[in-house]
Amino acid sequence: MEHLIEGYRIYRERRWPELRALHRRLAERGQSPRVLVIACSDSRVDPATIFNAGPGELFVIRNVANLAPPCEGTEGYHGVSAAIEFAVLHLKVETVLVLGHAQCGGVAAALSDRPRDPASFLDRWIGLLDPAKSRIAGQSGDPQSALEHESIRVTLENLGTFPFVRQAIAERGLQLVGARYGVADGSLELLDPQTGAFNPIV
Repeated sequence: MEHLIEGYRIYRERRWPELRALHRRLAERGQSPRVLVIACSDSRVDPATIFNAGPGELFVIRNVANLAPPCEGTEGYHGVSAAIEFAVLHLKVETVLVLGHAQCGGVAAALSDRPRDPASFLDRWIGLLDPAKSRIAGQSGDPQSALEHESIRVTLENLGTFPFVRQAIAERGLQLVGARYGVADGSLELLDPQTGAFNPIV
């Protein structure tokens, strides 16, 4: 905890003076981010850092393997779905970006042949990757990379199961975008909705 306190002190001394006016405006006017990012909880993949974004610019959901479940009306606590609803209906974001990444631990867990524990929150969560895992079965190449890419496609499909997402697409042109970040080299690939291929940003 000490390193966090020290980090805060450095922030207050060095960065807060230049951010004070921005934060005052955000406090008075509220937030109006244009982009919802669904990213992984992995500590190496920070959307604000990757996209050079400041306070108020991104609304971010982070979880294991950057997943969004399909729309479900079941009882329970649907935190990811609630955050998507808030971003689309209340913040009226213009874009939803699903940001996957290389060396994803959640994807590696999904690829593992170990038995899943029905009492494990993590094992149930990575079960959302099973459709993507089925799609890449038998493909040549690196299964880790293949599942990282395919999981982004499946999550985008899951987003389309939410009625309010479909409505926002139809009525105001909400964009659903997929991307994958390279942890080792800082590369970024964007999913082409026409071809289904991931193309590098250069």
